[in-house]
Amino acid sequence: MIRVSEIVLPLDIAPADKIPYLTAQAAKRLKLPAQKLQSVKLVKQSVDARKKEQVVFRCTVDVTVKGEQAVLAHAKDKKAALTKPYAYVIPPCRVLSQRPVVVGFGPAGMFSALLLAQAGQRPIVLERGSAVEERQCQVHTFWQTGVLDPQCNVQFGEGGAGTFSDGKLNTGIKDPRARKVLEELHAAGAPEEILYQAHPHVGTDRLPQTVRGIRETIRKLGGTVLFNTQLTDLTTKNGCVTGVTAVGPEGRFHLESDHVILAIGHSARDTYEMLVSRGVTMVQKPFSVGARIEHPQLVINKGQYGAFAQHPALGAAEYKLSVHLENGRGVYTFCMCPGGEVVASASEEGMVVTNGMSNFARDGANANSALLVGIGPEDFGSDHPLAGMYLQRKLERSAFNLGGGAYRAPGQRVEDFLQNRPSTHFGDVVPTYQRGVTPCALSALLPDFVTESMAEGIRKMDHRLKGFAYPDAVLTAVETRSSAPVRLLRDEQMQSLSLKGLYPCGEGAGYAGGIVSAGVDGLKCAEMVLQAVRKEN
Repeated sequence: MIRVSEIVLPLDIAPADKIPYLTAQAAKRLKLPAQKLQSVKLVKQSVDARKKEQVVFRCTVDVTVKGEQAVLAHAKDKKAALTKPYAYVIPPCRVLSQRPVVVGFGPAGMFSALLLAQAGQRPIVLERGSAVEERQCQVHTFWQTGVLDPQCNVQFGEGGAGTFSDGKLNTGIKDPRARKVLEELHAAGAPEEILYQAHPHVGTDRLPQTVRGIRETIRKLGGTVLFNTQLTDLTTKNGCVTGVTAVGPEGRFHLESDHVILAIGHSARDTYEMLVSRGVTMVQKPFSVGARIEHPQLVINKGQYGAFAQHPALGAAEYKLSVHLENGRGVYTFCMCPGGEVVASASEEGMVVTNGMSNFARDGANANSALLVGIGPEDFGSDHPLAGMYLQRKLERSAFNLGGGAYRAPGQRVEDFLQNRPSTHFGDVVPTYQRGVTPCALSALLPDFVTESMAEGIRKMDHRLKGFAYPDAVLTAVETRSSAPVRLLRDEQMQSLSLKGLYPCGEGAGYAGGIVSAGVDGLKCAEMVLQAVRKEN
């Protein structure tokens, strides 16, 4: 197979004509008649908007043709090379007598359980929240009424926090397992575009059917998924895990297992406290705090695409910005949601947390992303391993109070924020946060070094993306859950340093930052379980 990259695709090519056009261009690059190409498959498509006067797509295709080596030698194209189709091989091993336990059913837990099921291990999954069908109702009830279920919300439940997000699948990691994650998501119902788009996304409206598809695959392969079932304790012997205690709809019960994958997510604060009491080794980890910044989507489109801002082939524009300040702080945008909305994401009563989400179409009037400032252990005020978590709680409780209760969020116009004056009203950007946004000064909530860094960051980012400092853009606070505040230390076999047989996994353990990277970490932990089984044998 030959991979041909850097094929320019004009925006005005009709969808039905895309593959014929790419076929003709690939044939031209390989100096062959188009009919000589046996197959052409699109494997990557990205937007090239570096020249605002001529925005185009850049594509990569895989071509099958006879005599590949001779074709390449004749073509002499530096952007054409041999490649092999990706294939993930499930590690072989015997079946465990004690079924492995996976705690948590977000991306890390889903993919670790899926691989264990595919290897014939019949995993048992414990998920403290509900199945996605019920969870959707509970989350929307919270958004509409302010009645929060601490066990099932935007943070807890089938699919994890990513289920109520943009469903972004782009990742900075280079691990080839990322391809398996994408292929399994597509097999479970995600759109085909995720297999070739440079910045793929599923959308919060399509994620539920996708995670449900993965759940059903696990069950068909002999796995068990227990919802509304929370891990409450670990049982151990001689420095090894021997089982778990959990509480479910039928009450408290115990499972014996020598292999427990801990994919709890970054918001399982009561579980963190239990793990500390059990002596599981964890350390403070840097994370970030800030607010959601919300612009008119059209402003972002114009800033990114210029005269092509309204072209139907492009859709809602994205951005990803970061700056390093003279004070040593980093300010960056995270989890950008084109055409999306800001959502209430609390998991504990009396606290306000913001996040963002988009539907697959990304057709909302506003764009939003987290605007974050990095903080570290030196800012936590204590050397306790959970000091960062306690700081998160403090900020979230203050946001609840500043917003006026009922899970309203505090917010401020960007112009007012930059002028250091309280907002008394909002302008032409209508906040999308459903519980309501109370105009105020975010300096009453966030530490000075955070607000000062955010303000400088906005000004600098406006030079890179015209319109980022849009006066009526809205900052809605507080964003505290971009990553875990701790890292559960593990060895080369991905087992806890203090408890063999326990595999800290994914975002909650401090080893991932997004759907794909969490899924990859889940696969790696499952592989280590299978490797341990082979060694035992």
